[in-house]
Amino acid sequence: MPTTHTSPHTSPTTDAPTTTAAHYIKPGALDSLLNGVVGWLARRGVSLMGSAQLSVLGRTSGEWRGIPVNPLRQSDTTFLVSARGHSQWVRNLRAAGGGRLTLGRAVRPFTAVELSDAEKPAILRAYLERWGWEVGRFFGEVTADSTDAELLAAAPRHPVFRLTLADGRGGR
Repeated sequence: MPTTHTSPHTSPTTDAPTTTAAHYIKPGALDSLLNGVVGWLARRGVSLMGSAQLSVLGRTSGEWRGIPVNPLRQSDTTFLVSARGHSQWVRNLRAAGGGRLTLGRAVRPFTAVELSDAEKPAILRAYLERWGWEVGRFFGEVTADSTDAELLAAAPRHPVFRLTLADGRGGR
């Protein structure tokens, strides 16, 4: 069963602590196994429902760290949503400012900007519409059908990043 952890964190744009606690749901053994399989497939060019392998430089190790993610494409913009909350990949992405998405031989470097909570409701709704069946358990009672106010209330628990791909696609 996943466990929830909270701890103070810093704002993505400053080193000042924010007023909310960092929410994180740790993966269980089955989640870790499934992530391994989905990541292995993505590295070999097989995407399950749009998945890709995210790689980000570790903020302390300086080594590449990878995890499968579900990039959300809306219009000409790509977003990454952390369903589990303020995870290690989120912390590494905040520190590194970018990373790469891999699907088989296609490696797409990107830079990332974290969205404010006020910008998140529409993205969270679209993410839950697409992958709610997979990640809905990490959002509690919030679903794609939730009100904007309910999505806004959930926003601090789910970091969202807007990506700009190195080829110029994917950003605003």
